[in-house]
Amino acid sequence: MQQAAQTLKNIFGYNEFRPGQREIVQDVLQGKDTLGIMPTGGGKSICYQLPALLFPGIAIVVSPLISLMKDQVDALREYGVPAAYLNSSLSWKQTQLVLQQASRGELKLLYVAPERLESEQFATLLPSLPISLVAIDEAHCVSQWGHDFRTSYLALEPFISRIQPRPRVAAYTATATEEVRHDIVRLLGLRMPAVHITGFDRPNLTYSVERGVNREDYIRRYLAQHADQSGIIYTATRKEAERLHTMLNGWGVAAGKYHAGLSDGERSRMQQAFLQDDVRVMIATNAFGMGIDKSNVRYVIHWNMPKNMEAYYQEAGRAGRDGEPGECVLLFQPQDIVTQKYLIEQSVESPERRAMELRRLRRMADYCQTRLCLRAYLLSYFSDAPGDAACGRCGNCSDDSELEDITTEAQMICSCVKRMNERFGMTLVAQVLKGSSNQKVKDFKFDRLPTYGLLRHKTEKEILDLLQVLLADGILGLSDGKFPVVRLLSSAVDVLKGEKTVYRRSPRIRRKSHEGDELFAQLRALRKRIADRERVPPYVVFADSTLREMALAQPRSELEMLNVKGVGRSKLEKYGEEFLQLLRELPG
Repeated sequence: MQQAAQTLKNIFGYNEFRPGQREIVQDVLQGKDTLGIMPTGGGKSICYQLPALLFPGIAIVVSPLISLMKDQVDALREYGVPAAYLNSSLSWKQTQLVLQQASRGELKLLYVAPERLESEQFATLLPSLPISLVAIDEAHCVSQWGHDFRTSYLALEPFISRIQPRPRVAAYTATATEEVRHDIVRLLGLRMPAVHITGFDRPNLTYSVERGVNREDYIRRYLAQHADQSGIIYTATRKEAERLHTMLNGWGVAAGKYHAGLSDGERSRMQQAFLQDDVRVMIATNAFGMGIDKSNVRYVIHWNMPKNMEAYYQEAGRAGRDGEPGECVLLFQPQDIVTQKYLIEQSVESPERRAMELRRLRRMADYCQTRLCLRAYLLSYFSDAPGDAACGRCGNCSDDSELEDITTEAQMICSCVKRMNERFGMTLVAQVLKGSSNQKVKDFKFDRLPTYGLLRHKTEKEILDLLQVLLADGILGLSDGKFPVVRLLSSAVDVLKGEKTVYRRSPRIRRKSHEGDELFAQLRALRKRIADRERVPPYVVFADSTLREMALAQPRSELEMLNVKGVGRSKLEKYGEEFLQLLRELPG
């Protein structure tokens, strides 16, 4: 372990291990099969990269996405580590070159897609490779009870069994319930594995759920406050991603988009622009992000509620991977529950699987609707902490929203829903309250109702926003099905009687300032120039956390620079002088 600690400092520039890393690395070095459950941003990659450097031979790293492989290999090469990847993005000639490098012993780490393990060409090469370690990233993909099951992962155990002598096997994931953990051990054939669960808490992340807010207005205000930061906005559908992308670009926001409906070339171009910080905001479906190693994502906003807590935790966890503060905001609309339930019922054939997915959806909805601590709820879900603890920092624990009394409008809306016999959707209710001359309103004679036009002074969109507030507060409800109708819930009676006051929350959006922000901005600008010159993502040069420490410590010599977290000898040789030159020019 002394050699491991020295390598950690010399190559990666870190003086100490993160929580859980030392124990996992020690077990891998001792030859044990290992399962590491670590939060996103907890440093899983070090847990196999470090042993790979200390073992003789080569480590095979199984990774599910092309983007992950490229990011990690780029970063390793910046550290001076010989690494390569094999996936469908390479030409035949490039693939042959990588295979030759591996067979000649010129690589320490070779990243491969799980599908590659079944190829005849790779199977032929296998006996000639001195494989010391097989590391499996995103190991939850092997379990059909995981949130991202991939059949290709079932080929891993047969692949490992063909390697003689059998190498050490290490599996890693950020999200695994107890059931999924058992599947990982069984389906990967792990032998008496050392299991490490380092916890699911991400102390640097702040969680909040905004219920029933005007999402467009919230996004506009949030992006204005965070214009210089990188972030991801997740949507449930391609259509919503396209609409939001058009809207943000109309506001003058440099935004990219990523979903399965785009061509491979366009997805690659958008992703590269985001990695290079050429676009600050990525609007994406869940097709984007798993394994994206961009460390300086400062916020993740969910435009729609995800279908389960595992997906939410993984997507939200893409914020703050460098350990710097990150925000995770979920813009909850009760309609999301109906939509996700409909999608599950339409797409999942197995009754057992469907029932499980619906239970997970219920837990996700409970997270969105709870008034208790969000961090405690999330940790309790993964059996990591008692559910009644309070963090004091999440959106529920530190709610300082402005409150607007909308009791009168709520009474008008509830009365209108009742007079329409609770048989129609939100749009028609809003049209009646607006006093619309829509033909459907006339056909049902709703223009004769006493509630017709009660809110004519508001736009239809403003009325729909009020409906969302009442839905989020549990005053109104939506029926199941493709075309949900609005219904009164029990608390609506108290509203109509004037016994319950209804408030609309207007969340305050603030940008926290940090010591050294001005110098940090200068260092970041220098990093961007270097990254463009070297054609690598800026965070590959130095992470935000490294620049933040550099701004505070203000090193003036190479020795002082080496004491900054994240500055190893290789990066000091490549970039140190340019950063030192900027720092030496500072007054004092």
